[in-house]
Amino acid sequence: MKSIQAIVAIAADGAIGRQGELLCHLPADMKHFKEVTMGHSIIMGRKTFESFPRRPLPGRQNIVITRNAGWQYPGVTVAHDLNEAIAAAETDTVFIIGGAQIYELALPLVDVLHLTRIHARWASADAYFPALNMDEWQEVSREHHESDHRNAYEFDFITLKRRSQ
Repeated sequence: MKSIQAIVAIAADGAIGRQGELLCHLPADMKHFKEVTMGHSIIMGRKTFESFPRRPLPGRQNIVITRNAGWQYPGVTVAHDLNEAIAAAETDTVFIIGGAQIYELALPLVDVLHLTRIHARWASADAYFPALNMDEWQEVSREHHESDHRNAYEFDFITLKRRSQ
């Protein structure tokens, strides 16, 4: 059975994006994302994929969910719904990487959440992570990072595991 995990950078108010882009550039978060997802299958929506400056992401099976039956991109596995995307994953651990609609569809299936909690808010945000019922999740790790010359915002790396039913 595959482990379905999600990884997301999320602001204090649950925001994850604005105008199809990330809220901010945190080099430490980009490094963390790469370390966690490398060698695994990653599932995303088409808009998330198209926001990448260099695509597809190397060292990972890139699976893109799209409603467009004719859409394709070299080096990408195309799926037309979440179940098809999960079935197409070639690794035992699958990461959901966005955007908001894909997170909302996938959250009931996710067993591990990798959150980068950014200690800031963006009034211009227009994409949000679904609300979490914290009774369903157990925090298993937290690593705090102060802002510095490369990372403009204070943040935490948090890992949550779904509690057994």
